[in-house]
This record gives sequence, C-alpha cells and structure tokens, in this order.
Amino acid sequence: MSNPSIRTTVVGSYPVPEWLRAMPSQQGLIDATRAIFQIQEVAGIDVVADGELYRWDVNHPDTNGMIEYFIRPMSGVRSEITRRDLDEFSRVAGMQFRREPAGVVEDPIGEGTLRLSADYERARACTSHPMKFTLTGPHMLSKTLMDHHYGDPIDLAMAIGSVLALQVATIDADVIQIDEANISGHSDEGEWAAAAINLVLDAAKAAREKAVHVCFGNYGGQSIQKGEWRKLIGFINKLHCDHVLLEFAFRGYDELAYFHDELDSRIALGVGVIDIKVNTVESPETVASRIETAVKAMGENRVRWVNPDCGFWMNPRSVADRKIEALVKGRDIFLGLKST
Repeated sequence: MSNPSIRTTVVGSYPVPEWLRAMPSQQGLIDATRAIFQIQEVAGIDVVADGELYRWDVNHPDTNGMIEYFIRPMSGVRSEITRRDLDEFSRVAGMQFRREPAGVVEDPIGEGTLRLSADYERARACTSHPMKFTLTGPHMLSKTLMDHHYGDPIDLAMAIGSVLALQVATIDADVIQIDEANISGHSDEGEWAAAAINLVLDAAKAAREKAVHVCFGNYGGQSIQKGEWRKLIGFINKLHCDHVLLEFAFRGYDELAYFHDELDSRIALGVGVIDIKVNTVESPETVASRIETAVKAMGENRVRWVNPDCGFWMNPRSVADRKIEALVKGRDIFLGLKST
C-alpha cells in the first residue's frame, strides 16, 4: 500500500515478551525488536515502532522505563533516593501515582551516558519499513524529578530539553515522536512545556516528520491526569511538529468539536481509535466507525493518522496483536482499500 490518505501507526510501546523477561540479553533484545516490527508489518501498519523494549527495566514496571531510562544516565542527577527525598517527594502535588522521584537534580544537567542514537541505530537495522523513534518529552521528565539545583521548573525543563536536543540531532527516522502524558492535566504550563519540547523538535532536523503524542496517562489501565482537550489546543498549536497523536477512544469523540475550529491547519491530527485501557479487542467495523466519526467532526484531510490511544505495554501480547490488526483493517474499511 502506498501513501494512503490516512496512515496507521502505533504510539510506541509493546508488551515485553515473556522469554525476554526470563532471559534478557542484547541478542534477545534485537530478536524481540525484529519480531515486534514483523508483527506490525504483517498487519499492515504504515509506520512501525520498535516496542521501546530497550527501555524496559524490571525495577520500574509502573512506567515501563519511559522516565528512568532517560533520567538516570544524565549527569547532574542523583539516582540514589534517600528517606528525606521520599518525604519531600510525597508532598509534591500531582505525583501521587509515583512512589519516589526518578532522581534528584543536584548540578547542571548534561547528557552523561545517554545514547539515544545508538538505540535508534540498533532498531533501524532490524527493519527496512518506515519507522518512528520515540522519546519522553522534557516537560514530563522534569515533573518526576526533585530539583535541588535550578530552583525553577521552567529552567529545569529547558535544561532537559537541551540535552534531548543534542541526542536527537542525528536521528534520521521517518517519524520522531515526543511523548507527553503530564501536560494533559496541567494546561496552565502549556507555554513553557511547548518551549521545552520545541527545543527537541527543532533539533530533529534529520527526521522526515515530527510528532507529539499526548494522552491522559496509562498506569494499570488508569487515567492519571484530569483535564480537557479544549484547554490544551493552545499548547498544541505552539508545537513545531507535523502531527499530533491524541487519546480519544477511551474518552469519546465529543471533544473533537473544539479541534475543528481551533487546531492550527499546519498540524495534522492523529486520532486514537483503539482503547488500550481495556483488553476487549475492537472489531474492524468499530474502528471504521470511529474514524468516520472523527472525519465528520474534523472535515476533509484533517485526520491524517489513526492510532491506539497510547502504548500497548500493559496489554497481553495476544490482545495487542489483535488490536493492531483491527486498527489496519478498520482503516482499510473506511478508505475502501480492502474487502471485508
């Protein structure tokens, strides 16, 4: 299939195979990445992702490594957490879903031993298909830290953004995607969150397309952030990206009415049509119906991507695989690309 008007993609994560959990190794990671790419390719996904398995750490199951993997290699951040750190972090508003901070910032933040380009190159060698590379954004990362150096959340986020900008400069992925699951509950922070994210997006000059994924969190099937899409459109419009992937299947599609008039026309919309917070597998017809609802609400050529609401890492593999298949079949039904 070449360049359909609505492309399919996954958000990023995939359930860690049991055999990799049992016997983790570098070769096992490569083999698992190849398998995950092939699952998506056989299903017909237009732009595949590596499953983010390189981030996985048995010691951080609640976040699937999407925080610690980025924070702990950075210089200037202490990862050994004391009793006093825990006591201080317990008083931070809005972070009750975490038991402890990802780290304590004690000096200027630097790249340290973070090597995202190596992660990308390892995955890129496992597929010739169009591929995206994902990373957690500076706003979300900054919110999980105790700051004993900068003294200002904006300065902290911009420092992290500067580090990530250095990391992505040579990554030539078909799509590079920044994930933000905290801004959804903090729309008042949109201006400085966008500024920090744009540091990274502007540096990703080698990528063919730039994307931002925003959701309301997914920890054990729970939404962590409470908020409304209409309060986030101003933030989205400030982003220097080509498209956004947003959560809708779990929340419903009524909020699309705000996007019709207010979303900047330069930004293409990716609509969540697969609910990852339940293990019920959508039928292709349900997916097609959700796409139809979104297209009717937004108008012609505004919906350019369809995707799951978030990553699949908390679903069983058999469920994730069937949801991926339903995503493609539903898109094809809507576009009339295949008979059912």
